[in-house]
Amino acid sequence: MSASQHRAGRRTAVLLIDVINAFDFEGASALIRGARRASIRIDTLCRRARELHLPIIYVNDNFGRWRSDFATTIRECTKPGLPGRDVCERLRPLPGDYFILKPLHSGFYSTPLELLLRHLGIQSLILTGFAANICLLFTANDARMRGYRLVVPRDCTAANSPPLARGALSHIRTVLGGDVRLSSDVDFDALEHQRKKRRDQTL
Repeated sequence: MSASQHRAGRRTAVLLIDVINAFDFEGASALIRGARRASIRIDTLCRRARELHLPIIYVNDNFGRWRSDFATTIRECTKPGLPGRDVCERLRPLPGDYFILKPLHSGFYSTPLELLLRHLGIQSLILTGFAANICLLFTANDARMRGYRLVVPRDCTAANSPPLARGALSHIRTVLGGDVRLSSDVDFDALEHQRKKRRDQTL
């Protein structure tokens, strides 16, 4: 079994939200600086997760390309000269990783993500990616409503400004009950031994 293939019975998955991104939109210059720093931490976290055969799931915007697939999205975002090319190259998926294309902010909205997580038996989610105050936060809210245990390593995300990122992480910690420790402090073994909370215990 390769390191990129998950092992049956794992309860924790790592979600990479909008990391395959050209960062060529208005205002992206502020986001890309933080995204580059975060991508290094995300890469390290994913390497650790793959060594334990935990599933890695890319949850990515389709950028309005309704006829595209994930391979096309990667190809479009890694064209020479695009600001996000280095981030995309660093965080390219490996064989055995999963991917979901989403039409709007939340990874759960109008996507098969919930079905995939149920199929894999996932109970804890480690959320990474961009932007902290938009797509990651929307996904975290929806995950919380479904009873998933949340870990959002604060050095594995970024927003257009540090205050926006801090505000999103504060909401995740205080309102959603998420864990926002540094990625180096994420304890995969502890997560694997914690069961998913019932929805009525999380509200």
